[in-house]
Amino acid sequence: MEAVVNGKTIQLSEAGWLENLDEWSPELAEVIAKNEKIPELTEEHWDIINLAREYFQENGTVCEPRAFSKLMKKKYGKERSDQKYIYSLFPTGLIKCANKIAGLPRPKGCS
Repeated sequence: MEAVVNGKTIQLSEAGWLENLDEWSPELAEVIAKNEKIPELTEEHWDIINLAREYFQENGTVCEPRAFSKLMKKKYGKERSDQKYIYSLFPTGLIKCANKIAGLPRPKGCS
């Protein structure tokens, strides 16, 4: 699978995960989001994407959902931190959808 962004072809896995993490860009995120049936990334989507990327850059691993909810609660408050909220923005959740759009590596055991 591949995505074309600004005339450049970027390789994605069969499941749509970014092959080379250094090729991620906000424009690529928009393309992957459309592949994930999210027509538009709002500011709320970007808050989650950016927090997931920050966590990965600081820790070298993707954040597991329960810990991510705690980070969201600390930064954005209770109403924007539970799994129901995250699923309302990313239909297949943090791990399968938000992390994929954020250009993070596919966690082990995730299809």
